[in-house]
Amino acid sequence: MRFVFALLLALLPAVSLSAPIRIKDLVEFDGVRGNDLVGYGLVVGLNGTGDGIRNAPFTEEIMSNILERLGVNVTGEQFRPKNVAAVLVTASLPPFARAGGQIDVTVSAIGDAKSLLGGTLVMTPLNAADGEIYAVAQGAIIAGGASVQGQGASVVQGVPTSGMIPSGARVEREIAFELNSLGTIRLALREPDFTTAGRIEQAINRTFGKRVATMQDAGTVSLDIGAAHMRSAAHVIGRIENLDVEPEQKARVVVDQRSGTIVMGEDVRISHVAVSQGNLTLRVQEAPLVVQPNPFARGETVVVPRTTASIEQAPGTRMAEVTDTSSLSDVVAGLNALGVSPRDMIDILKSISAAGALHAEFVVN
Repeated sequence: MRFVFALLLALLPAVSLSAPIRIKDLVEFDGVRGNDLVGYGLVVGLNGTGDGIRNAPFTEEIMSNILERLGVNVTGEQFRPKNVAAVLVTASLPPFARAGGQIDVTVSAIGDAKSLLGGTLVMTPLNAADGEIYAVAQGAIIAGGASVQGQGASVVQGVPTSGMIPSGARVEREIAFELNSLGTIRLALREPDFTTAGRIEQAINRTFGKRVATMQDAGTVSLDIGAAHMRSAAHVIGRIENLDVEPEQKARVVVDQRSGTIVMGEDVRISHVAVSQGNLTLRVQEAPLVVQPNPFARGETVVVPRTTASIEQAPGTRMAEVTDTSSLSDVVAGLNALGVSPRDMIDILKSISAAGALHAEFVVN
């Protein structure tokens, strides 16, 4: 594992973070965004793995409403089916989606259903934040798990109470947005940076040969559609979105304590610092002794505690010195010289950052 970790870090400098990247991969265009949809529906056709009506009364309510709309009078009837489940249906309406188009939906149980495998979602309206219906979902559910249960044991693999329906919703209403009516479009950088924003401005103005783009701040570049003298805003975006720009990012070190993963950017620098790493083992052993009275003698059995404690330090503790303003490759070589594991490297990097010698943003997950 240590060899693979060192190999990955050694390959990082070859993949430069400042490689040219398309503008469409660096920014979000103002107004060109998706919209979240949500609905409340019913899944039928389950093989006895649906909601218990006593524990999920809302399932009985929605089932009664659906049957009433279909002309079935169920007033006063008692339902005890095990093949239905109440679910929440979520989806994302992509930008410029047109009526009649299809989108994927995700179905998740909200009651005590054991599994949605083999179920079918009944027609479910999907609402946006404004309360209007923009799509209708229906279809067979593809669940990504399995559940097996017997009298004495049960096994669950994956999440059988959640699934999806590819192209399971049809768009019924379009978002009222006219891109070509905009006179100015803002480009919002996903990673705000003044240098990157300035390079985007220069690349766009160089392409048109005049001042069309203006950097407003580290995260916004304004685009004047009228100054571009093109037929529409869509033509302007189509011309600039594939322009290559070399982005700049902050020096950053990201560590994940759970998996022992360490990711360091190319611009990470470390000042002059000495690092010492050693293994310290503390052992505490309990060996209680039971003392009993002699035969035919009065007394009580007593447990006498006996504890043995020791501290051991592994031999071969070494110290490595990192020179001033070392590069990433120097840092990796210095840490590997200690022969430490990735998890020990995390502790070392924490200590270096606490000492003020790590000149990078230190992120711990």
